Amino acid sequence: MKNRKRRFALVLAISLLSLSLLLSGCDEFLDSLLSDGSSFIPEVVTTTAETTTTAEDVLSEAFETTTTSKATTLATTTKKTQTSAGVPAYSGKPYVALNNNEPAFTQGDMTTTGFETYATLDYLGRCGVAFACLCTDLMPTGKRGSISSIHPSGWKQQMYDFVDGQAVYNRCHLIGWQLSGENANERNLITGTRYLNTKGMLPFENMVSDYIKETHNHVLYRITPIFDGDNLVASGVQMEAYSVEDDGDGICFNVYCYNVQPGVWIDYKTGENHAEDTVTEAPKTVKKAVAKTTAKKTTLAPVDTKDATYVGNRNTKKFHKPSCASVKQMKESNRVFFYCQREEVVSQGYVPCKNCNP
Repeated sequence: MKNRKRRFALVLAISLLSLSLLLSGCDEFLDSLLSDGSSFIPEVVTTTAETTTTAEDVLSEAFETTTTSKATTLATTTKKTQTSAGVPAYSGKPYVALNNNEPAFTQGDMTTTGFETYATLDYLGRCGVAFACLCTDLMPTGKRGSISSIHPSGWKQQMYDFVDGQAVYNRCHLIGWQLSGENANERNLITGTRYLNTKGMLPFENMVSDYIKETHNHVLYRITPIFDGDNLVASGVQMEAYSVEDDGDGICFNVYCYNVQPGVWIDYKTGENHAEDTVTEAPKTVKKAVAKTTAKKTTLAPVDTKDATYVGNRNTKKFHKPSCASVKQMKESNRVFFYCQREEVVSQGYVPCKNCNP
């Protein structure tokens, strides 16, 4: 009986010792895992769908070393969109250099064979990237045709007497007609302001055109319209160009041109717009009234023009006859009264209103 109890005690002692050693080993195993940075949380592998190159890809590469933008890069998501994130806010100049003014063409892009390609319209009817190797063979030889049949996304036209030509929107070519001879190509026309067309893009188009005519060289040329989210009107366009035969000595730039119109507020989501001087919030009925001031003349308060010869607008640099309807629409702080001859007003940098022809 005593031997049986001893054997039982010995077995129990051995079992307890084995259990203690086992638990000690588990702790060491856990410690080793944690010290290696591991965890028991299952690893989650995130994958994204294969996507095509968009304006966001182009801009994210261009902005990584730009000295003019904030230190931010464009976010890459599974649903890639063209965006103006990272572009400096408009500050009164029609364009800003990107990536130290260096375009993002690769060695594989270099060619002396002329071509032009235009992206298909997206699901909102918006243009994509236009890419070409420009040369004299692509330049127009005939007369320019009508493009009035094309209505780009966000086309909500309005007229303002302080805008050159009055129309706030132009059908802006991505690759200009003088470079490609493209007329009513819906893949090459966006809703752009007069300011974007003439102050932003045109100087660069003229530069490229003159260079090609003088040298007969080739120029890689890429224009990317930039849309924020589902906006129908582009916030601006990125213009890149590089002369091939002389390795960029003749033409080399990478700029962002702002699709703005000084004095006009634009809803980029829809294309609706109104004059900043006359309306702070713009319901549809008011927006249309801005363009057709004659229909509202009787409701505009009379203005004391102080017997001035002319009345100017400090903001738009236009001058008017005192009886002009535009005088009644001006903010009081923008009015400047002239008591002098027309020539002196012009010498001060003001241009005549095209409605009242002072």
